[in-house]
Amino acid sequence: MKSECRGWMLVCLIVLCSGAGAVLSSERLAAGPSNVSPENEYRLWYRNYDSPPIRALVALAFQKTPEYGSFNITRSPEMPQGRVVRELEQQGSTLVDIANVATSNDREDNLRAIPLPIDGGLLGFRVCVVMQESLPMFEGINSISDLQATGIRIGQGAHWPDTAILEANGVTVVTHSRYEILFRMLENHRFECFARGVSEVLFDLELQNNIDLVIEPDLLIAYPMPSYFFVSRRDHETAQRLQLGMERAIHDGSFGRYLNHFYGRAMKELALEKRKVLVLNNPYLTEESWAIGRHTLSDLRRRINILSPSDETGSDFEP
Repeated sequence: MKSECRGWMLVCLIVLCSGAGAVLSSERLAAGPSNVSPENEYRLWYRNYDSPPIRALVALAFQKTPEYGSFNITRSPEMPQGRVVRELEQQGSTLVDIANVATSNDREDNLRAIPLPIDGGLLGFRVCVVMQESLPMFEGINSISDLQATGIRIGQGAHWPDTAILEANGVTVVTHSRYEILFRMLENHRFECFARGVSEVLFDLELQNNIDLVIEPDLLIAYPMPSYFFVSRRDHETAQRLQLGMERAIHDGSFGRYLNHFYGRAMKELALEKRKVLVLNNPYLTEESWAIGRHTLSDLRRRINILSPSDETGSDFEP
């Protein structure tokens, strides 16, 4: 298995986590689906559907589990993160089946998590999207206390776990329930930094297509916050299929190629190895997710060095 993990050693960690602490037992996964229909439709939260890496990972997991039948991944109606979590909690909701969001105690209590970090734990590593004219405000920041002293405000979603984490660490946060509106608020100087995950920020800026929005070059805000797929607590079959498919992809090496293809570019273009790391505490994780997040955080520098600019990005990824 070690040879399959070159370039992304966290793949090995994920295999260990899935064997030691997964919510679905290997016996239940091996049993397979109870009812296979000719084609299964899976409604993916629209934000995830519009994200090429997340949609590709769902497809990869489903391609690895043909015994569950063929599949069709469709886009959910547009709704904010708080609403999609509530929809998954409701019995009989027909609007969404799968959402990838950051984990928290409440989400793991009320939904069914597939406890494999979908991006290798990169969501908890954040850079600032800023207006180009605001870049001088970020000069000379070397610690969280420096960030607090500048009066810089960070924009986040009203229902995102990041908001509570930042506030618990004394950072001023400005919120809105709609992700798209937060970019407009940044442009209107309602806050100075829109903190975005390393795994998502390049896709964000490609969608925004605004030359005045830039990535601040020196800081990396880091806290343990794994990002999982979540389904309804009653949807055992979808949870089983996602977890089994991801575990098969980990073991055959295609998950490692997926990580390199979609996230290797970000590791290089964001020059993470040169950034100052501001570490925050996350008091809102379950014991299992805290262990995963803590390992990811402590291993940050090693993984940055593994994906140094001289490495290959795995651009020939094929699920």
